[in-house]
Amino acid sequence: MIEVAPAAVCQAMVEQSMPPAGGRFVLGRRASLLVSAGVVGHTLWTSAAPALTYGLYAEEWHLTHTVIAGIFAVYPIAVVVMLLGFGGISDQIGRRATMLAGLLASLAGALLFAVAPDVWWVFAGRVLMGIGVGLAASPSTAAILEFTSPERAKSAASVTMGAQAIGFATALLLGGASTQYGPWPTRLCFWVLALFLIVLLIGTWLLPRHMPGGGAGGDWRSRMPSVPRHVRRAFAVTSTAMVAAYTFGVLVLSLGGQVEHELIGSPNAFLNSAVLSLFPIVMGAIGIVARPLSPRLALIVGALISSAGMVLLILAVSLRDLIIYLLATAAAGGAYSLLFVGGLQVISAAAPERHRGGILAALYFLSYLSMGALALVLGAIATARGLSLAVDLGAAAIILMNVATLVFATATSTKRQSAAPPPSA
Repeated sequence: MIEVAPAAVCQAMVEQSMPPAGGRFVLGRRASLLVSAGVVGHTLWTSAAPALTYGLYAEEWHLTHTVIAGIFAVYPIAVVVMLLGFGGISDQIGRRATMLAGLLASLAGALLFAVAPDVWWVFAGRVLMGIGVGLAASPSTAAILEFTSPERAKSAASVTMGAQAIGFATALLLGGASTQYGPWPTRLCFWVLALFLIVLLIGTWLLPRHMPGGGAGGDWRSRMPSVPRHVRRAFAVTSTAMVAAYTFGVLVLSLGGQVEHELIGSPNAFLNSAVLSLFPIVMGAIGIVARPLSPRLALIVGALISSAGMVLLILAVSLRDLIIYLLATAAAGGAYSLLFVGGLQVISAAAPERHRGGILAALYFLSYLSMGALALVLGAIATARGLSLAVDLGAAAIILMNVATLVFATATSTKRQSAAPPPSA
């Protein structure tokens, strides 16, 4: 059974970073863990925040489908660019500083959405949100691993998953409620998000000022996402699982969202968002239930459930059956949780702390890149050949990733992986 490496060194690092008496106030380990989880949650909240306002922008400003697609596309592009150029920077300047920069960019983006007088402000806001998420995603995940107590180190992946699920569900439900019932349908949800980001900024400012990896050097290459040679086997296992998990967002919440809208046939934005929120709700629930599972078992079960969910989605589209679609959405949410939690446990056991930010950034880079590429390809296919074919091809691609995950997971040694490289590395 693969186990997460003890976090005693991480805890000692945090304790040593505490200032002497009379210094600035610094949060304790538990409060720091909560703040780090909040930063992880903001990445999914920010990602899904505008989902229900695109149609309103199109009506208000008479936008074409091409412009709306452009607003959607600039976000993953900005995330990928930031991860490629600065994915490992938190290993150099610290998790706290990197998260602060990311939160400031996300806050600026939310405020631009909240006051946007035209579509160009929305474009700028979406780019800033992508920059913020690209900076904050990997250091906040690494911070959760480092602030988790040694006796509960294995729960770090479940905490990360729970934070993602809460952020995702909040974005959908808040967006649907404000769009349907709020006084400012295109603005209220972004003001609420901005307020949450201000609270997170204050909490992050009070985190310990530690320097993971010792802040070694300023080489440009060290700021980019990278994977040391001795970690690459674990990285292969985790990356296939996370890529499969992240591409659910395209298939279930993008193309599948169009199917859901047609099947429900309701103009009520809150009802539609409530149905979409089934995905993150199941995601969070399974993340709690899956905590006792070994990473290997979680990956195997997650890949199998994912494949079953994709078959159900194909059936839901071909039969136009809402119940089957809901079952497919629930299966995808559960599979996402198992694949993410299992994969994160594998990589956290193998990744040395001084390279953790760069390794996690590489994982997020592959996940967002595959998500953006699949969205463009399937969107073009849906426009040219129809929604059904696009869903079928997307489901087939995810099933192939699940097969790769099964192969890697079953071939991976069940012995505990060392967090330190062998002498030859």
